[in-house]
Amino acid sequence: MEYRRLGDSGLLVSAVGLGTNNFASRLSDGAAGGVLNQALELGVTFLDTADVYGRGSTEGAGASESQLGRLLGERRQYVILATKFGLAMGESVQERGASREWIVRAVEASLRRLRTDYIDLYQVHTPDPKTPIEDTLRALDDLVKAGKVRWVGHSNFAAWQIVDADWTARTHTLARPISAQMHYNLLVRGIQEDVIPACQSFGLGIIPYFPLESGFLTGKYRSTGEGRGRLAESARAVEIMTDANFGRIERLERFALERKRRLLDLAFGWLLSQPVVGSVIASASSADQVRLNVAAAEWRLSPADMDAVAGL
Repeated sequence: MEYRRLGDSGLLVSAVGLGTNNFASRLSDGAAGGVLNQALELGVTFLDTADVYGRGSTEGAGASESQLGRLLGERRQYVILATKFGLAMGESVQERGASREWIVRAVEASLRRLRTDYIDLYQVHTPDPKTPIEDTLRALDDLVKAGKVRWVGHSNFAAWQIVDADWTARTHTLARPISAQMHYNLLVRGIQEDVIPACQSFGLGIIPYFPLESGFLTGKYRSTGEGRGRLAESARAVEIMTDANFGRIERLERFALERKRRLLDLAFGWLLSQPVVGSVIASASSADQVRLNVAAAEWRLSPADMDAVAGL
């Protein structure tokens, strides 16, 4: 396993991270425990969750954190634990967003569920247009000073919001965001135009989510209709499983096969061949999937190969 500094911070994370959005909602304690154990055995140290994950379970929102906390136990000290806040946790308008009032409540609830005294990376899940970024950053800075949070980051911010957050933090001497968690993969490359340059300029590490585009980049789905899985039955199938995307999959898979690699290898290797990427987080529903993901992440593309993929 390769370990990388997240942005220009001192936080060291595994190149492959484990996303736990499936925990509790789709995986029992036994199944989730198998996934977690395999990840830790293979050197995965970066574990990503969110307070809202687990909403589809009987326990509801927060269940993913609770399950992860139970399963980690005393091993918590050996991992980098990241969680997120900001999406709606209830019907009340007070149970969401990035205001000081909600941040203070949300972090305490996450700490209880995760059974820990501190969170390594606490991330704003989505921009909150109703709260000034200075208010959010001051509240997060207080958590860092109190030792409840070690580093802060954000997710789904536009380039201008990344710049605004960094400028505000530097101007007021507050804890700077060190990471940007973004939807980024071989098919979804929109952040290359402005978000990635902003992160490079201000020293933030990119944490790509949906690296396999819900399984589409494994190559198991075909334009002929072959291949079954959750994606084919989900609402996202309409936007992902298009003729244009099937065409791109064929070109990308051909590129990988010419180099005696799989499409899965290309999906991880392409992301990790970019220095701005800190950890690629992928969820898994079995230990086998964890092993495949970790093995796929070993490939690093040459500059010539990266240029070639840019045109595919």
